[in-house]
Amino acid sequence: MTDFTGKRTPLALACALVLGGPLAATAHAQSGGVPATVVVSASGLGVSSDDMVTPVTSIGGNELVRTRQSTLGETLSSLPGITSSHFGAGASRPIIRGMDGPRVKILSDGSEIQDASTISPDHAVAFEPVLAERIEVLRGPSALAYGGGAVGGVVNIIDRKVPTAMPENGLEGSAEVRANSAAREKTGAAEFTVAAGSNLALHLEGVKRDADDYRVGKDWDGGRRVPGSYKETETGTVGLSWVGKDGYLGAAFTKERGKYGLPGHGFENEAGEIEAVGKDGYLGAAFTKERGKYGLPGHGFENEAGEIEAPVVDLDSERWDVRGEYRNPVAGVERVRLRASFTDYIHDEVEGSAVATTFKNKGHDGRLEFVHAPVAGWHGVFGLQTTRRDFSAIGAEAYVPPTLTKKHAAFLTEEYKLGNVRFEAAVRHEWQDVEAEVDKPDSETRGTSLSLGAVWKFAPEYSLGTSLSHTHRLPTAEELYADGPHLATNTYEIGNPNLVKETSNNLDLTLRKFAGRTTFSLSAFHNRIGDYIYSQTRGEFEGLQLINYAQRDATFTGLEGEVAHNLSSVWKATVYGDYVRAHFDEGPGSRDIPRTPAHRLGVKLEADWGAWNGLAELVRVGKQDKVADFETETPGYTKLNLSTHYSTRIGNLPAQLYLRLNNVTDRLAYSHTSFIKDYAPLTGRNLTAGLRVLF
Repeated sequence: MTDFTGKRTPLALACALVLGGPLAATAHAQSGGVPATVVVSASGLGVSSDDMVTPVTSIGGNELVRTRQSTLGETLSSLPGITSSHFGAGASRPIIRGMDGPRVKILSDGSEIQDASTISPDHAVAFEPVLAERIEVLRGPSALAYGGGAVGGVVNIIDRKVPTAMPENGLEGSAEVRANSAAREKTGAAEFTVAAGSNLALHLEGVKRDADDYRVGKDWDGGRRVPGSYKETETGTVGLSWVGKDGYLGAAFTKERGKYGLPGHGFENEAGEIEAVGKDGYLGAAFTKERGKYGLPGHGFENEAGEIEAPVVDLDSERWDVRGEYRNPVAGVERVRLRASFTDYIHDEVEGSAVATTFKNKGHDGRLEFVHAPVAGWHGVFGLQTTRRDFSAIGAEAYVPPTLTKKHAAFLTEEYKLGNVRFEAAVRHEWQDVEAEVDKPDSETRGTSLSLGAVWKFAPEYSLGTSLSHTHRLPTAEELYADGPHLATNTYEIGNPNLVKETSNNLDLTLRKFAGRTTFSLSAFHNRIGDYIYSQTRGEFEGLQLINYAQRDATFTGLEGEVAHNLSSVWKATVYGDYVRAHFDEGPGSRDIPRTPAHRLGVKLEADWGAWNGLAELVRVGKQDKVADFETETPGYTKLNLSTHYSTRIGNLPAQLYLRLNNVTDRLAYSHTSFIKDYAPLTGRNLTAGLRVLF
């Protein structure tokens, strides 16, 4: 295997090892699905999903295989309460309860993913969804342990890169191929873990993806395909762990190379037509190693021929991960957990043959947790976390000056059970210092976040959960010191070094029925945020908006839920939906917060015939007419999706065949949460087919 330039790489070697060796190995049976009740890894206390105080979503197994997309945001966007920041096919970040960016933490098995996706929506999350074993989404007291700023929630991606146990029969893994029609995408992936000694486990995994510009719904003024929305990536991981009877300690290196474009860029040829940006470059992540090139929407430059061409981003990121766990080290301590990572990130924004702007980010994240045995009935976890982020931008679009952000935190989460009631309390204190290489004051802020909740199993199969939280989010370097054009979002941004911490007071109620013929989870939340930090639009000139970061009290109120009913031993019906109302409490101009997701209502009909599974889904996304200043309304749409899944065996190996046909009627649809919704509508009719083999 070679890279895009024809050279052999470490990634090529890793992929060759993964794809070439394990398919002839002895079969190893793995579970094909996720049970209704699962242990939530990110809870820190080994709590099952039924016992969580606030809503938790966990998807894995066959469900994750069927729903995975090329980005994390699109993979999760169909779940109640979650949408995405859709920025074409290459970049998409989860939005939870109307909140995104730094208000949503994204973790790799408990360790923060330090990419550039919180800085701008045109930056991709540095993780390949095909390599995820399970994805958890948390809110409430358990999410508090990962940061007071996680007001929206926490997305925890469980992967296999660092083995935590020795493989059964000495080898286990999977291989998968898939393709889709809308982007003519072809993807191959494989992973396996092998015993490299009596106590050593070696893990290798690889993914290669190649997708062209994707096709949109019918009757779009821009044509049938979104120019510059191609995506090509390849990823390889090597992980090694020492595994003993009382724990494990391991490290992993991941390297991702690829290229992808972002819609809204093009150049004018001699005929005056707008053509798509050509594919040029490579992308990569975790050790994560990430390299890439992609166009930036909404701006360009004039070449010698007078043609307008889009700039290209050349990205290079490296990440190392270290993980470990030691059970029962001393009396009174049940386990000690370690999570650490280091990221070295750089990307160049290239105009023609010249580098216009270079962005660099070096960061590390370390986390140590101690789970203590019950004391007077209280069982909990205490932890320490330290994060460092050294960011700089040099060149024409250096809208953020060089900054050094240092953050340290101590946290405690405790649970207490009294009869049918489980109480949970959490506290986290953070110290943050931001130093800027400009003539502006440094920022030193502190924040303490508290949360208290309870879940009451008031009857067989039923529970009622409630939580109250008081949290602080500390301002980011971009919000404090931005000063310059940010053409990816068509804005000129001005920061505010006088920003103070946000203060959020949240009430959350959840009613569940977790067993029986009918099951459901219904949640309501009310979140009042004092000194909410937002980008205030001051004016607009030829499509470029002048914004400055300001503060204003805001309120987020919403509902989300899902009700499922087994009609028979074969048929199951599900109704789900979500709604969020986000507005400022007072002040001039529009009171609506920009890019608030529209409400959704969906119906699913599912059938299981032994090895066969079929699903039909109809979802209605409403019109969003509650818009901020300089924001346009977005029409609603209805989509029909169909899928089927078949479990079989190929030789002695368990296998899964799946087909998914999304947007059957080829409906033209726009995402209100996207900065470039008019340049990049959502995908039109799309047939995805795949085969996954387990061993």
